[in-house]
Amino acid sequence: MLYPRKLKQGDRVAVVSPSGGLPEVFPIPFDHGLRRLRDEFGLVTVETPTTRRMGATPEERAADITAAFADPSVQAIVAAIGGDDQITVIPHLDDEVIRRNPKPFFGYSDNTNLLAHLWRLGIVSYHGGSVMVQFGRGGAMHPITKASLRAAFFTSGPFELTESPEYGDVEQDWEDPEFVNGAPLMSECGGWIWHNADRVVEGATWGGNLEILHWMLAADRDIAAPEAYAGMVLIVETSEEMPSATEVFRMLRNLGERGILGRFAAVVCGRAKAWSFENGNGPEEKARYAREQREAILRALAVYAPEALVVFDVDFGHTDPQVVIPYGGLMRVDGPARKITVVY
Repeated sequence: MLYPRKLKQGDRVAVVSPSGGLPEVFPIPFDHGLRRLRDEFGLVTVETPTTRRMGATPEERAADITAAFADPSVQAIVAAIGGDDQITVIPHLDDEVIRRNPKPFFGYSDNTNLLAHLWRLGIVSYHGGSVMVQFGRGGAMHPITKASLRAAFFTSGPFELTESPEYGDVEQDWEDPEFVNGAPLMSECGGWIWHNADRVVEGATWGGNLEILHWMLAADRDIAAPEAYAGMVLIVETSEEMPSATEVFRMLRNLGERGILGRFAAVVCGRAKAWSFENGNGPEEKARYAREQREAILRALAVYAPEALVVFDVDFGHTDPQVVIPYGGLMRVDGPARKITVVY
């Protein structure tokens, strides 16, 4: 696996919308995120033709991604946001161009498609950091998110992940002009939850959003032979669509029946997002949803990977704050010390 070179102040960063041009619909958080990239990270942002255009075809979006990799003046690529149809974009990428011009790519959620594709091409990418959510957060960026993104952008070597004493999953109104000044609602939370934590596992990461992995499995898209995952660390998290515990179990069971789930030496699970505009759960409902999801994951692992080291409630998914995970890069999960270290 190749780690692309790191950024420096003044570098140009292409902002792409691989899953759809939501910046056209919600310009407030998008423009706020662009300002942060420029003012707080010292980077020059470059938009592609489809970045702010809803309805762009998969071919057009793929052309923008390929062009961003090919452009010698661009040093990194950041997704504006996720979506739900990036799986239709991946076949139209020019893999030879991407191989010849490896660059760090940042995104999560539906961008799991591109993260996994880059892994198949031998390029380390980064799970996390979309313009409209992490950079475009109302109020100030969360300090844990900001520190992780800064380290992933500009530094190499080990970075120890931080347990957050608070988290948020209540979404802000992106159409409210006062959005940029209002901090999101945060709640106290417990620390990471460990299972089979009597060992240390060090390996490359693979995974991402569980629902997208399930779609990729159905389409047989960027899924390797089971032996390719031996000794790796599976990272999984769920989205604002809030799949039921039953569905989470079934999706993992399918990975198990494919012969993949049992190959992982460790499984690191993102904190469950348990609120959306459609499901405005209160504290008790949130706690129940998260607990049932943990139980479903352990039930699947008991069948297919009973010896795996497991950590729950790590902040790398759809909740706030969000730490960046190198995708295909190294992660050390130290059970006795209760520490997780990644290599950026």
